[in-house]
Amino acid sequence: MRLESSYILLQGLRFHARIGVGEQERVVGNEYVVDLRIGYPFAKAMESDDVADTLSYAAVFDIVKAVMSQPAQLLESVAGTIITTLCEAFPLISSIDLKLVKLNPPMGADSNGAGVELHLINDKSN
Repeated sequence: MRLESSYILLQGLRFHARIGVGEQERVVGNEYVVDLRIGYPFAKAMESDDVADTLSYAAVFDIVKAVMSQPAQLLESVAGTIITTLCEAFPLISSIDLKLVKLNPPMGADSNGAGVELHLINDKSN
């Protein structure tokens, strides 16, 4: 048997953050949810049972939390910063699917949120 792909999942990470085009959003803040699916080669950890052979989801969370604590205007910018920071910190990441949703967007609609979704393939050949 051959392992074709492996992923670390962090789902439903909740944050109060100051992200928005309007100044009031950057002062008061809003509620956000982040979902991550990170491609990472952890076949060795399946045998070793050693956290050093995988990607620590606690370390990933710490990075996401640090980025979410910084005020910004655009969800796109925050999502890009999360992805860039994760790839710099963990060069073995092969892909990232990230969803960032603002739960109470100020757009006058009854909704479950508005957000962005990104899919990155980490092309390490450059």
